[in-house]
Amino acid sequence: MKAVQINKYGEVDVLQVNNNAEKPIISEGQVLIEVYAASINPFDFAVLKGYVQKFISQGFPLTMGGDFSGKKVDTGEEVYGTAIILGGGSGSLAEFARVSTDKIAVKPKNISFEEAASLPLVGSSAIQALEDHINLQPGQKILIHGGAGGIGSLAIQLAKLKGAYVATTVSNKDKEYVKSLGADETIDYKNERFESLINNYDAVFDTVGGEVVEKSFLVLKAGGVLVSMKGQPDEELAKKYGVTAIGQNSKTNTQHLDRLRELVEQGKIKPQIDKIFPLDQAKEAFLYKEKSHPRGKVVIKVK
Repeated sequence: MKAVQINKYGEVDVLQVNNNAEKPIISEGQVLIEVYAASINPFDFAVLKGYVQKFISQGFPLTMGGDFSGKKVDTGEEVYGTAIILGGGSGSLAEFARVSTDKIAVKPKNISFEEAASLPLVGSSAIQALEDHINLQPGQKILIHGGAGGIGSLAIQLAKLKGAYVATTVSNKDKEYVKSLGADETIDYKNERFESLINNYDAVFDTVGGEVVEKSFLVLKAGGVLVSMKGQPDEELAKKYGVTAIGQNSKTNTQHLDRLRELVEQGKIKPQIDKIFPLDQAKEAFLYKEKSHPRGKVVIKVK
C-alpha cells in the first residue's frame, strides 16, 4: 500500500511517500480501515520532530497522521476518527489504517469524506473544552484564542450555538472570516492587547499557549474557567484570581465523535477546510500547514 512515512525524526523534508508500505495487521479491539481522507494537526508535527518519541513503542518506518475518514474493510461502514500511533493506531496517511474501536464513530452522513477527515481532533477538542470542562451556558462570555484555526473555528460555532458572547483573537486578515462563523468581537493579536480590551469573562479557551495563557487570567471573573490546549496553566495564578485552570489533553473517542456527528448532521457545526492536497503531495501539505496559518484544516485526499 501507499503511505506517508518517516525513517528518522526531523523537519518536513524527512517525510517520504512509500509505495510499498506494509498493510497494517489488526488484533482484538481494532479494525482495519480503508482511508479516504486524512487531515493534519499540530500534534503531527510533534510526532514528526520527535517530541513525543518516548511514548512511541514501535520503530521506523513510522506512518504519519491521525485524523481520518473512510470505510471499515470488513463491513463497508463509513466511519471517522483517529488512527494516531500514540492511540494504538497505525497512522492515517496511508491507504489502510489500523484503528482502535474506541476511537472511531459513524461518519456524519451529510458531509464529504474530506470534510469528515477535518473534524475528529478539532471537533473533539472543542466539545471537550466547552461542554465537558467549561459547561458554557447561554449569556456567558468566552474568549477563544486562535479563532481562525482548526479548533478555534469550530469552538466559535459551538459557543454561539450555546448562546454565549464570543470574543476571539485572530490576525487582522481573519477578522471577517471569524465573524462569518459567529464571533461577536474580534481582537487583532498582533496590534491589540486583549487583556486591556475585555474583562469579566466567564471562560477562556486557549489554543495558542505561551504568555497568552498568563495574560488570560486577567480577563476572567472570579469563578471563571481557563482551558488551555498548550499544557497546564499556572496553578498559583489560578488561586490568585479565584478561577479554575485546566490543561486539556484532548480525547478523540467514540462519545465525542458521536456528539460531533449529531451537531454536524443537524447543520449546527460546519467543517472548515482551507486546502486539500493529494497523498503524493503530503510534504507540500505539511509545509503549507506550517508556514501559512490556514483558516480551518489542511486535508489530504487519499482515495
